[in-house]
Amino acid sequence: MGLAPNIRSAARRLAPALGAGLVIALAAGAQQAQASEGGASLYLLGTGGPGAAVMPPLKGVYFDNVAYYYKGSMSGGKQIPLGGSIVGGLDADILADFATVLWVPTANPGGVTVALGAALPVGNVDVDVDVRLTGPRGAQISGATGDSATIVGDPIATGLLGWEKGNMHYQVSTMLNVPIGDYRKDELANLAFHRWAFDSSFAATWHDAKSGWDVSGKAGLTWNGENPYTDYISGTEMHLEAAVEKTFSPKWSAGLQAYYYKQVSGDHGPGAALGPFQGEVTGVGATAAYNFKMGKMPATLRAKALTEFNATNRMEGDSFWLELAVPLSMKMPTGAPH
Repeated sequence: MGLAPNIRSAARRLAPALGAGLVIALAAGAQQAQASEGGASLYLLGTGGPGAAVMPPLKGVYFDNVAYYYKGSMSGGKQIPLGGSIVGGLDADILADFATVLWVPTANPGGVTVALGAALPVGNVDVDVDVRLTGPRGAQISGATGDSATIVGDPIATGLLGWEKGNMHYQVSTMLNVPIGDYRKDELANLAFHRWAFDSSFAATWHDAKSGWDVSGKAGLTWNGENPYTDYISGTEMHLEAAVEKTFSPKWSAGLQAYYYKQVSGDHGPGAALGPFQGEVTGVGATAAYNFKMGKMPATLRAKALTEFNATNRMEGDSFWLELAVPLSMKMPTGAPH
């Protein structure tokens, strides 16, 4: 037997929630180069896309998997702290997979919905530099070098609280980076941060099912702890995101999105050899989603392509995303057929 019509409607509402509500936990260690230490930020720019504030409409357990590719570079005349060293002429390729599980113990479309989740990144990082000006612990090194490794990053814990009023949806989200991943001391390629980090964000979405339009915005701050190995304390980071998407059919939707990143306080600590090193960048791109069923469960496959410009103290690059979101279990309302 299929889902009842009201449950099917709720399942359609689930699609943007899976794409935006779960993926915020995926920021662990994607190493999209920010101005903070190692070019790594807890919040992965581009996650605040369509439906950024829409919560899952039903209690249950949800799974999200993102295949992520980033290719970026920084010209040889610029320097960046990386792996306890100062390097110049940086090129990086990151191919990573992020698996996220989200538990929704309370779902109340007319009130507050709560969700708790966890994510773990695994991926390959390939780094090449034109020059390594200072090596670990102050050793002087020169000349081109590279590093490549497949790494398990730090796990991420996340919490979401959302509510809605008519077509408007609101969400407060938090992320906590737990520094127990495979941090490679003195190496250039890393996914783990080796520091505590905490992000708090607020998102709002206007989602009109009748017209098919979705307009979303998200803003947040990331606070960073000290890397005890390098004595580096990354500054506080601000991220702003916006997206517009149009649904063309029950299966297809597409839109545009953009982000702006700025480090609002400088790096510091004994290991911050380049001083405050505050970064800034802007990114724009496109996204499209395909909704379908896996068995009886609604699923969403979403693709994104984003490019960066106007970068300061960081790499400029392009990112490509392929995300699959599907419920593992959902608690149907009493009396609904299964």
